[in-house]
Amino acid sequence: MDGAAGTEPADGFGKRAARFKFLIRGRTGQFAEAFDAVLAGAGIEVVKIPPRSPQANAYAERWVRTVRSEVTDRMLIAGPRHLRAVLEEYVVHYNQHRSHWGRNLRLPDSSDGITTPVTDLATAGYNVARSSAD
Repeated sequence: MDGAAGTEPADGFGKRAARFKFLIRGRTGQFAEAFDAVLAGAGIEVVKIPPRSPQANAYAERWVRTVRSEVTDRMLIAGPRHLRAVLEEYVVHYNQHRSHWGRNLRLPDSSDGITTPVTDLATAGYNVARSSAD
């Protein structure tokens, strides 16, 4: 990305930019100086990780790996709007329904640490088509 095309992701922040203070990123050439300038204009400090050290951004790297293995590698994404909808749904699943080994199988959003398995999708709030046998 360079020039005007390099600022498109940053321009899309809009009102959400106020929620962020930092953007941690690698030193690859895919980000233009204009991208950094747009972020700086929104009050977001760009922090570059050391060269050749993806482990410095391990949480983001793990998140991308998880999303790729559990979502995008298993689905055919029809476009940016579809991808956004799928990722928004996955974030809810990831934070409210998926247990995590790094938290002793607790949910990220749970304070009690108890994970309750969903055995009946209809009672969990999902639309379930009932068969005629029910």
